[in-house]
Amino acid sequence: MFKKVCLFSGNAHPQLATAIAAYLETPLGKCKITRFSDGETFCEINENVRGVDAFIIQPTCSPVNDHVMELLIMADTLRRASAGSITAVVPYYGYARQDRKIAPRTPITSKLVADLIQAAGITRVVSVDLHAGQIQGFFNVPFDHLYAMPVMLDYIKRNFDGNAVCVSPDAGGVERVRAYAKRINASIAIIDKRRERANVSEVMHLIGEVQGKECVIIDDMIDTAGTLVGAAKALMDEGAKRVVACATHGVLSGPAVQRITESPLDQVVVTDTIPLSEQAKACPKIKQISTARLLGEAIKRIHMSDSVSSLFA
Repeated sequence: MFKKVCLFSGNAHPQLATAIAAYLETPLGKCKITRFSDGETFCEINENVRGVDAFIIQPTCSPVNDHVMELLIMADTLRRASAGSITAVVPYYGYARQDRKIAPRTPITSKLVADLIQAAGITRVVSVDLHAGQIQGFFNVPFDHLYAMPVMLDYIKRNFDGNAVCVSPDAGGVERVRAYAKRINASIAIIDKRRERANVSEVMHLIGEVQGKECVIIDDMIDTAGTLVGAAKALMDEGAKRVVACATHGVLSGPAVQRITESPLDQVVVTDTIPLSEQAKACPKIKQISTARLLGEAIKRIHMSDSVSSLFA
């Protein structure tokens, strides 16, 4: 019998790769990634991959540059080893926030990373909840954009009823919040904020009725948690009964964990697209739920040439 599919993991999130492999009931491929004394990354694939569908599981989370480079080197290794196809499974796409020129003489780094990924020989990309959906257009290879909604809805349906309010922490997230609210028959609210500079936000006012209700703030990522904590305070000031946050990517950089700990948030739920730091794991307010089944099912369908979009029907 010929081997047809093989999973490989970089150093970014081996726990997620192991969980995906367990769901697919297949072992992870043998791959050794080391560094030379000057910091250069070296990759060696220790099994035959000629003609197989190879999947590299590697979120480009912190340290972003190291993990991007690892992904590129692994792809180049597989290409030179004659892999039949190379799919990059990038649950969290780093540099996603640099998707357009926000000022003169600034880069569009999302596009640069997309070019690098394609130049390395990757033939398909899978990602979860991109910060901006149009990033798919930066690629000239097939791109499967997955949504963490099925995973998050399982949690929300178990803990909230139709009396809850789904809240968008900014105007840009209204479409996402509306999709969640529709599926649990809940109302929506919007936080209107003005961002003075990067990683600093100021809550202006609330659109919607939250008095005496349980609020679920829904976002694609939590970075320094400034926006999230500001939104939670605004909701409590307007008489909300309880505030919970659900976000796909728990970046949780800088003072994020401390801010969450000291905030009126009852719980913060993130997925495992990014591994949690030890500080975040120790925080009783932060809960992590798994995307392994979602990603594993997507990998299976890609390999079998089945529909991926039907996962979200």
